[in-house]
Amino acid sequence: MAAGTSTTRSPTVRAQAKWVRTPARKARVVAEHIRGRSVPEARTVLAFTTRAAARDIEKVLASAVANAESRPDLLWHGDDLFVASVTIDEGPTLKRWRARARGRVARIKRRTCHITVQLAPVAQSGLAVAEAPKRRKTPQGEAPEAAEGTTKPKAAAKGTVKPKSETTSKSSRAAGARAKRARKKTETEGS
Repeated sequence: MAAGTSTTRSPTVRAQAKWVRTPARKARVVAEHIRGRSVPEARTVLAFTTRAAARDIEKVLASAVANAESRPDLLWHGDDLFVASVTIDEGPTLKRWRARARGRVARIKRRTCHITVQLAPVAQSGLAVAEAPKRRKTPQGEAPEAAEGTTKPKAAAKGTVKPKSETTSKSSRAAGARAKRARKKTETEGS
C-alpha cells in the first residue's frame, strides 16, 4: 500500500448459524440466488425457493437484519441493506451406521455446514437496489438470458428442430389422419 493512502471499508453486519444439519453443497445452491441482492428481494427469493436449505438461510438473513437494526451506532434500516456475501462452510460430519445384508454395515454421513451472511448498506456500495448478481455462463458458452431479438431455435440431439410454424400440432395430425382414412375408405368403396 502506498504511503498516504487509506482504505476505508464500509461497515458490514453479519450473522452466523453453525452446525446446520444441511450439506454445504446443497446450501451453496440456494446461497447463489441471494448473493448481491437487496434484503427485500433476497427475502422474496428465499420465500419461494423450494429447497430445504432456504429456510435455514432465511433465518440467518433475518438474524443479520436484526443485528443491523439493533446497533445504535449504525442507524440502518433492514430494507436499505443488501447481501454483501453469503458463505457456506463445511461443518463436522456425523458418522452413522446402517445394517445391510449378510451382517454388513453401511456408513451414513450426516453432513453439516456453517452459514454466514454479511449485510452492507446499499448507499455505500454504489449498487442499484434491484441489481441482480452476475450469472454464470452456460456450458455451451452462451449467456443464460439472450439479448432481446436474438433468440435462436434450439437444436435437437440429432438434426435440427423445425421452426414453430413448420411443426404440426397433435390435433392437426389427428385431423390429417382422419382425412386420409376417409379418402382410403371412399377409394375402396368406389372400386
